Amino acid sequence: MIGIYLQVIGCGVFAMSAFVLGAWLRRQPSKKAAEIATRIMHFFVIFAWIIPMSAGLTLLTQYDEMLSIPSLPFHTVSLAFGMVMMLIGFGFFAISIVVLFDYGEGLFAFELTKKLAAKDIYERTRNPMSLGFYLMCIGMGLFAGSTFFTLWSLLAFIPAHVFFLKYFEESELEIRFGQSYVEYKKRVPFLIPNFVAMFQELNGK
Repeated sequence: MIGIYLQVIGCGVFAMSAFVLGAWLRRQPSKKAAEIATRIMHFFVIFAWIIPMSAGLTLLTQYDEMLSIPSLPFHTVSLAFGMVMMLIGFGFFAISIVVLFDYGEGLFAFELTKKLAAKDIYERTRNPMSLGFYLMCIGMGLFAGSTFFTLWSLLAFIPAHVFFLKYFEESELEIRFGQSYVEYKKRVPFLIPNFVAMFQELNGK
């Protein structure tokens, strides 16, 4: 059960740190404060959000048994859907890291971006890396047939990160990049790409 406790505590600490640092940024809206807050937030992203979840993956097939709840039905179907979601999610995640490094001159959770990454996949969604990570989390739950991990991802883990993106990260990006980020927010969807526009653009070409 300690793996579950660590995830619950870590998720709570992560969400609380996003709230506290986001509130502080609203009182201290300067580039220097944004840089400091982001570096502190990176610590919580790694140690309160990523590490507990990653450590919990070793128990992925055991959660339901520990909690005495039934595993997901239709295992073959959920396994297939889970594999597809993990592959798509990994694609989003990997491409995002490369584009962020090339255009933003930054590295996920380690190095602040020096420029606004608004090219390539970031022209389709403002948070392709997060979208990829969410798909991988849900995919892992489905692939393992884990009711707990699938519901945990959908109802707690992902919502906590969305809160972080909306309340903290968007504020610090707007402070650091100013009007260019405000305009970027207006034309690019928050998370889900505009597939209709993408299809129309491809047909136009």
